[in-house]
Amino acid sequence: MTNEAPLWVPSDQIRKDSPMAKFIAWCGERHGLNFADYDAFHAWSVERRDDFWTAIWDFCGVKGNRGERALINGDVMLEARFFPDAELNFAENLLSRTGAGDALIFRGEDKVRDRWSWDRLTALVSKLQQAYRAAGIVKGDRIAAMMPNMPETIAAMLAAASIGAVWSSCSPDFGEQGVLDRFGQIAPKLFIACDGYWYAGKLQDVSGKIAAVTARLGVPSVIVPYAGDAAAVVAVTPNARTLGDFVAPFDAKPVEYVALPFSHPLYILFSSGTTGVPKCIVHSAGGTLLQHLKEHRLHCGLTEGERLFYFTTCGWMMWNWLVSGLAIGATLCLFDGSPFHPDGNVLFDYAADEKFAIFGTSAKYIDAVRKGGFTPRTTHDLSSLRLMTSTGSPLSPEGFSFVYEGIKPDVQLASISGGTDIVSCFVLGNPLKPVWRGEIQGAGLGLAVDVWNDEGQPVRGEKGELVCTKAFPSMPIMFWNDPDGAKYRAAYFERFDNIWCHGDFAEWTQHGGIVIHGRSDATLNPGGVRIGTAEIYNQVEQMEEVAEALCIGQDWDDDVRVVLFVRLASGVALTDDLIKAIKTRIRTGASPRHVPAKIIAVADIPRTKSGKIVELAVREVVHGRPVKNKEALANPEALHLFEGLAELGR
Repeated sequence: MTNEAPLWVPSDQIRKDSPMAKFIAWCGERHGLNFADYDAFHAWSVERRDDFWTAIWDFCGVKGNRGERALINGDVMLEARFFPDAELNFAENLLSRTGAGDALIFRGEDKVRDRWSWDRLTALVSKLQQAYRAAGIVKGDRIAAMMPNMPETIAAMLAAASIGAVWSSCSPDFGEQGVLDRFGQIAPKLFIACDGYWYAGKLQDVSGKIAAVTARLGVPSVIVPYAGDAAAVVAVTPNARTLGDFVAPFDAKPVEYVALPFSHPLYILFSSGTTGVPKCIVHSAGGTLLQHLKEHRLHCGLTEGERLFYFTTCGWMMWNWLVSGLAIGATLCLFDGSPFHPDGNVLFDYAADEKFAIFGTSAKYIDAVRKGGFTPRTTHDLSSLRLMTSTGSPLSPEGFSFVYEGIKPDVQLASISGGTDIVSCFVLGNPLKPVWRGEIQGAGLGLAVDVWNDEGQPVRGEKGELVCTKAFPSMPIMFWNDPDGAKYRAAYFERFDNIWCHGDFAEWTQHGGIVIHGRSDATLNPGGVRIGTAEIYNQVEQMEEVAEALCIGQDWDDDVRVVLFVRLASGVALTDDLIKAIKTRIRTGASPRHVPAKIIAVADIPRTKSGKIVELAVREVVHGRPVKNKEALANPEALHLFEGLAELGR
């Protein structure tokens, strides 16, 4: 990478006019400071977190009472409190506009198209707010939803937030037990579900699942018409009503926004749950709002009226991230279904039709577009697209190159990383810095992100643990059903005292960017040397013969050996020549230490509902240990492919 030119460099106009540049100048004037460059400003944002987050509140025009104090107990991560005197309402901040302009645009595969104005969205929020109250739902009660990424889902969440109820959602492709593993822990007062959904052109019936989940939860349910027959689902579901019946008694009127503390719970998100029952991660209204405003307004440069798209389900934290774009006054572009139905152009058709300014997706999707032979650069008008973001897994250097060669040569590509744990990003894009192949641009403002070695020392130019050394507003308030905080502390604070250890294996680059090499708990340790799985995937998955790969460490002969599983492209066989080619590619592209001891072809690779491959679950199966929560997987049957493999006994 050292001799390569950057893939993208911000123009002088961007450096001068971007919201990030304007904010830095505004803060300098406000505090009588002259920031030499972005790095100097980032250092100030971490050193003066009270001033920085107060500036975010004021610059972004948060609706609410900020109070005098911005941060107390700031030196102790588990005791720090941001804006302890503040009151606000999350929904009030997101319902930031009125009128007939587009708030939401929706496509459900090739079956449904819809547009919602700000007034239409607010009207349904008002009716739902009244219906919730009539149903006895009060501040602090939980509302659980198994819904597609559609406008009614956003309205239902905003109505919950308006009265201080706590929202939790998953996608309708979760199995019955997967839904119960999540919502059964949080005792919701109401369950909301769709009457069916489409995937790859096929109608997916969920009536039996809804009836079973509703009965097990023992709560009323609301059925939202979408793809099936809502009345038929109601007929087989105990204590259920259609959405129309639920809100029928109420007329739209001004929404009442309950003023709530900054740290009032807003969302319960769930860990992937592939090594046990999912953890219930509780996020605050104020912390979520400030962090998302910072990321949307400054790091993404989002402005009022722009089109913001993220390909996500309601079971992934990127949905929560997407929805906050309303606070800027952006138009959200929602999509539900397969991104390859009827073909791989569908999302780029949507982007061209609606003039996306920001196109958010996953690294796996970008790789699938590349391998599918699609070149949107030559087939679609993407002139409005200025930012493409990628997350879910590390984006390979080849993925970076493809975006510029195959999608758009002058787009800013922001690989981003953070997660459910913080409902936001630790490292992400920056409109003031170049994009270098294979690198995330840098740390988020206000976040003391670093890379530490096993001795707890900061390192440069070598791999280590991604940490955050100072408290930040979007830390979880708590885990649900964790009264003494033991699970919370164990998740992030056991490795280093008073330091958030995120569980990513990372490395600073010479450009001040960062590379994520995979999850720390999935790193490989052959001969005692830590290797990130992403380093292997970056080589193997560029080969046309390999559709997808998964790598684990197998305990072997008092050491660990690297085992690589490959799902091959259609019609390809794992011959000795191909095995040799894979090993050569890894040896030359990564290092001899990365070369697997075994390469085995499998028909499928297990993944979570959000598309992440599950190395830990496969490692458990290979070692003959039970996988505790198969319901978290989109394709749990794939785990059987890894049981009792003769090749792994040799």
